[in-house]
Amino acid sequence: MSISLNDVVTNFSGTATSDTHFNLADFENKKHLVIYFYPKDSTPGCTLEGQDFRDSYKDFLANDTAIFGVSRDTLRKHENFKKKQSFPFELIADIDESICNLFDVIKQKSLFGKKYMGIDRSTFVINKAGVLVHEWRGVKVKGHVSEVLGVVEAL
Repeated sequence: MSISLNDVVTNFSGTATSDTHFNLADFENKKHLVIYFYPKDSTPGCTLEGQDFRDSYKDFLANDTAIFGVSRDTLRKHENFKKKQSFPFELIADIDESICNLFDVIKQKSLFGKKYMGIDRSTFVINKAGVLVHEWRGVKVKGHVSEVLGVVEAL
């Protein structure tokens, strides 16, 4: 079962970069938590989105907000991507798609006429009480991070 806006998010966890283990319950002390889902490490759109979060990271920190990126890539690919792009936040390896399924971001996609199941670029804001307070699905990268920051600042 997936979560919807204004739902309390079920505690979830996952293996993340920098030898860390993400657990939602560990972020109850943060005003907000931004979880963004992206299709694949080191692809043009995903790189731009990550760079935008990186470049706005201090603004998110100033609003007591943690950021985590999630894709189905392996931890090794995540580590390389994070290092190459100097991301100051961690990336969660959701190889079994459990977190993707919780947020219902696996969708049918098409590339050159071939259909496949992949991550629909999406971003979620969870508040201190664990409630999903804002979501974006089918995200277009340009201007997205600024919009997320504006919502976090307004909440």
